[in-house]
Amino acid sequence: MNFTTNLARTLAPAALVAAVPVVAATQSPDLARLRDHIGSVQTMTANFTQTDAKGHVDTGTLQLKRPGRVRFEYSAGDVLLVADGKNLTFIDYAVGQKSAWPLSRTPLGPLLSSSPDFNGKAQILPSANPQVVVARAKNAGQYGQLTLAFLRNGSAPGGLQLYGWTAVDPQNHRTTVRLSNVRYNVAVSDSAFTYAEPKKRGR
Repeated sequence: MNFTTNLARTLAPAALVAAVPVVAATQSPDLARLRDHIGSVQTMTANFTQTDAKGHVDTGTLQLKRPGRVRFEYSAGDVLLVADGKNLTFIDYAVGQKSAWPLSRTPLGPLLSSSPDFNGKAQILPSANPQVVVARAKNAGQYGQLTLAFLRNGSAPGGLQLYGWTAVDPQNHRTTVRLSNVRYNVAVSDSAFTYAEPKKRGR
């Protein structure tokens, strides 16, 4: 399995959205809510549950700090995904390898942007559930596409609470991430976006 596939496995909620036509962003009042949400959230922490296309489930914790920083730490302790503002780095401690991509060229780039409208790249998709707002980052990056799902919640920033997302890589591998225990604008240390270098394994 290549690192592009690993990236998609790490990023991603399938079954939250269907393959439906995009609604023009200017026609949807939910775009204003999305802008308010993104503009109001500087930090976020959560627990995540990740399910890949084969049904394998992983869990872990998420720390996010705009602009450009996020940390996915897996419960098993052998895999880490960290964005430091410039690059997104995937570290596999079990095999002693890492790989990195420019953050702006990955699906996570728009989500971590300080721009409240994803730098003009946000689209609102129709949703079968009126309590769910679905947003897609247009042209998110060469490593795949990111689709976000928000629950309507009057007590959350902008009236929206991030529920999860779906990432689809160029090979059409789909991964689902669902969030729980979401907390907004809490203290997140800059040290969370550093990591120990993996030790190379001998043959």
